[in-house]
Amino acid sequence: MISSSQRDTQRIVSGKEKSSDTSFPENTLRPKKIEDYVGQEKIKKHLLVSISSAKIRKEALEHIIFYGPPWLGKTTLANIIANEMGVNIKSSSGPAIEKQSDLVSILSNLEEGDILFIDEIHRLKPQIEEILYTGMEDFSVDIMVGTGTWAQWVKLPLKKFTLIGATTKLSCLSSPLRDRFWNILKLDFYSDQEIGKILQKNSQTINLNLDDIIVKMLAKRARGTPRIANRILKIIRDYHTIGKNIYEQKELENILYDIGIDSLGLDYLDRKYLQTLLEKFAGWPVGLGTIAAAIGEEESTLEDVVEPYLLQVGFIERSPRGRKITFSGKEHINQ
Repeated sequence: MISSSQRDTQRIVSGKEKSSDTSFPENTLRPKKIEDYVGQEKIKKHLLVSISSAKIRKEALEHIIFYGPPWLGKTTLANIIANEMGVNIKSSSGPAIEKQSDLVSILSNLEEGDILFIDEIHRLKPQIEEILYTGMEDFSVDIMVGTGTWAQWVKLPLKKFTLIGATTKLSCLSSPLRDRFWNILKLDFYSDQEIGKILQKNSQTINLNLDDIIVKMLAKRARGTPRIANRILKIIRDYHTIGKNIYEQKELENILYDIGIDSLGLDYLDRKYLQTLLEKFAGWPVGLGTIAAAIGEEESTLEDVVEPYLLQVGFIERSPRGRKITFSGKEHINQ
């Protein structure tokens, strides 16, 4: 039986990395400098000031947390910061750090000014979070040495480092941990114009000459997410390779329709969600658990993967009484 998380990785409009993505030169498409990064203008301006100041002071950058919907560039920004600062970056994730000793080992191996990037930082266990408190503030951790009556706590000094956390659920971070970040920065979905710039640049990298009309078509279907835009670009490159005329608008529309992406980037799961609200519940507010049961998906998948974009385009509303399809959502699903 295929789990909902596995089904999500099968969706073209999923931002989760697929094994097929590795055949596409995505690493070469990712920007290495802030000036080459498209979108998130407020964040870029803030980071440029912070990085310049840290370089002048010759100190480690203050701790940063990026939050917002998934797959909008948190990891890319962390790597850009490391590149701009000229330091090494060590990457991990909340679920991967299972024991306190795992985190102590990571922290003790960081060099002066290095960056520790923790994805899904909201999923750190409470006892592991506690180590970060002193690590972030005092650049030291307390470790137990010896056993039995000879055991004693020893303070292990750390080299000054920068912690960059990424989360889709800022509210799930404990207050003590959240308060230790100097920079709390929210990433938003990209505009169609910003996605268009990314597509135009990356299409040239893979030798596709897309005109403005085609770029706009693809940008509208990318759900404001660069990774999805690059995946669609890969797909149409494959169709171009086997002889399809992707430069003809009608032909391209047929290709996108065949792979299940509509005019605004919604796929079968998005439409199933909207149809369930409209047809099974007649447009009345309904709880997430009820929707998940009706669709046969996990609540977390709907909340983290499906709903953010439907909220962004104004097709659903969240209220104390539950989820409700909007007039715009009804119009789109009835087209």
